[in-house]
Amino acid sequence: MPAIDIRQKLSLFSEHWSPKVVARLNDYEIKLAKLKGEFVWHTHEDTDELFLVIEGSLTIQLRDGDVTLGPGQLYVVPRGVEHCPITEGDVSVMLIEPAGVVNTGGVVGDLTAAYDESLLD
Repeated sequence: MPAIDIRQKLSLFSEHWSPKVVARLNDYEIKLAKLKGEFVWHTHEDTDELFLVIEGSLTIQLRDGDVTLGPGQLYVVPRGVEHCPITEGDVSVMLIEPAGVVNTGGVVGDLTAAYDESLLD
């Protein structure tokens, strides 16, 4: 299998808040996403969620205080913890989470993304 070029994969899409599956690891999916602005407050009751910033600055708002990440930094939001990602500009991230996780958790709305594995080779 060829190596996955993260920057090349990121160049293939422009929409925000719409994660794209680029690889699978056992029962987990590795996703890339572009973020801009404020997301929705939500939880993932059954799983942790890993955010790894590739470009830009991401703040993960939590009810107990915010976590701000820059390129090369990651944060794991524990399962059941309400959170809301927010950016001041364009941000690229990698997400690692179990297959089938919906980006908005139990909240359904305009930012709920359709499942997208179009970037798998």
